[in-house]
Amino acid sequence: MTRPPQPEPSTVVAATAMFVEVLVVGIGFLTGLGILAAAIAGPDDSRRLAPAAGTPLAAGAALAFAYALGILIDRAADTALTRPRRRLRARSFSTSAAYAQARLELAESPALVARADYARSRLRICRGWVLNSILLTLATDLALARYSVEHCALLVATVTVLGVLAAVGFYLSWHTITTTGYRKLALQTAPAAQPVPSQPPAPVPQSS
Repeated sequence: MTRPPQPEPSTVVAATAMFVEVLVVGIGFLTGLGILAAAIAGPDDSRRLAPAAGTPLAAGAALAFAYALGILIDRAADTALTRPRRRLRARSFSTSAAYAQARLELAESPALVARADYARSRLRICRGWVLNSILLTLATDLALARYSVEHCALLVATVTVLGVLAAVGFYLSWHTITTTGYRKLALQTAPAAQPVPSQPPAPVPQSS
């Protein structure tokens, strides 16, 4: 009995997921830019600009800008991680042509495509937040140094340690997801082992 064809993943769902991924990365980077701008402007100017930043028009513009920033940061993070990504891919695929052929074969299985898309979704967020963690750490440290806060040195040290741990954690997560994705792709698209042809039975010697 033939198995019914599996439904293909909805393009609307895939597009929505990608929009959310880009927005998550962009909002993080925009938050870092906002903290950095507040640190540069100082307490007085930030207090004057705060009412304008809370208007619906500013919120809509910030959302649109965050999406555009998300695209930019995703591309920048992908470019920054090109060398380690190629080294990881070389562990599972000897050539770029072999990898491209595996991607084509994967596209024939909707179930495997859906799993690969989910892995790539997590991968994009992790690699984008490597850069976001760096920016947020630097911006927050600058803001703490610029504003009058108690225990400034302790707070700066705490934020720096947490920021470094976050950046390293996101990078290691990206590394693990990328390695696993290449390994699974190689296994899922590996050619089946060819059966060994059966040998004819050896003739039984005649007794004299």
